Amino acid sequence: MLKTTTVKNIAMLKIHVIGLGVNEESNLDTPALAALASLTENDIVLGSPRQHKTISIYSNNGKSCDLPKLKQLESDFSTWEKQGAKQVVVLASGDPLYYGIGAWLVRTFSAEQLCFYPNVSSIQVACHRLGLSLQDVQVVSLHGRPLMSLRRYLQANQTLVLLTDQHSQPQKVAQECVLSGLDKSDIVVCEALGYEQEKVRCFTADELTNSELAFDPLNVIVVKASHQHSFYPKAPGIPDVSFVTDKGNGKGMITKREVRLAILSYMNINNGDTVWDIGAGCGGVSVELAYWHPHSRILAIEHHPERLACLTANQERFGVVQNLSIVAGRAPDVLVDLLSQGGVPDKVFIGGSDGELSALMVKIWDLLPINGSLMVSAVTEDTKYQIIQFAQQREAAQGVEEQSFQISISKGERLAGQRLYRPSLPVTLFHFTKTALNSQTKDNAS
Repeated sequence: MLKTTTVKNIAMLKIHVIGLGVNEESNLDTPALAALASLTENDIVLGSPRQHKTISIYSNNGKSCDLPKLKQLESDFSTWEKQGAKQVVVLASGDPLYYGIGAWLVRTFSAEQLCFYPNVSSIQVACHRLGLSLQDVQVVSLHGRPLMSLRRYLQANQTLVLLTDQHSQPQKVAQECVLSGLDKSDIVVCEALGYEQEKVRCFTADELTNSELAFDPLNVIVVKASHQHSFYPKAPGIPDVSFVTDKGNGKGMITKREVRLAILSYMNINNGDTVWDIGAGCGGVSVELAYWHPHSRILAIEHHPERLACLTANQERFGVVQNLSIVAGRAPDVLVDLLSQGGVPDKVFIGGSDGELSALMVKIWDLLPINGSLMVSAVTEDTKYQIIQFAQQREAAQGVEEQSFQISISKGERLAGQRLYRPSLPVTLFHFTKTALNSQTKDNAS
């Protein structure tokens, strides 16, 4: 869930966020020009050197300042207000509210302080250069984000439009396509859009990956994925063998595919949910949760060194590096750290507890909000007995909805030329939803 902050003591400061479009010289409309013209010598015009240059044809009395890091920018607004500024103009490339600085400003300031002036984005211009309908493409921002986060989008027959930075230049994007199995994909590099030196060049991923061609760092990349099969999953239920595990070949400490599908369904993750996967093992559940729910935050807790290494490898393999956080340690010992990192969880899955299950379930239950849920898996009778005791306690206290079921899987194999079905140990899953706060939770809340 995105954190919302508000900068204090600058309630009178007016912030104009001006989209510059995609041109060497900005083409601003009348309201944007009026905002610039209204500035006094105490007011601020904030942007990069390139952005300042694009508005040099328009006169204004504001003081030009280079855009700092966002952490620094938050305090700068207060400083400018103390120095007598009444207005700040923030220059934004393209459209400020389309993968631009506008989203940060909305989270940081009140709506009354902000006034936005839209313009054409580089994404729109790239699509028009290539005759692509914007509704038919998937826009992915790699600007300021890890390149491997592209992996979840690399699917056959998909058209991607990428906002890039110095770490996601054309050859790197091509290498990711080859890694995914889509080496015959077309990669179109749109360089310096709106400038005199603009270029639009098309390559295949396999020819570009080792190319030494130079590209203008100001570029938008369009990936027209081939019909080839992508390594990355298209539907829930990633094959076990696709994961790196401590025993190899999809074996070891990983929740198996059929059980994982049931867990994904019953946990029913919403956008913005904070989810804990306790006893994450090699990451089967947490990676799938993060992969299919990019706008939720998943925290995977594991203490075993070899499984932690596998968990990290799977996080990178499937590109879930932005919304999956790995916490090394045992629960319940690490609960304080978990709360400080991500706040109270909305949903929790316990796949392993290292002998602390009874106490862990009680502590988790007390943390959960109304409509929060806890899901626990069990293989041994001892584990099932502890969960049933917990269920009985919750029923006595009321405020709970419970579901439980057992999954028994037999997979077909060949033995001496004959087909047989080899059974796996049955897994029992318990799902608890909190419908009311218990007395201890009420006391903690008060």
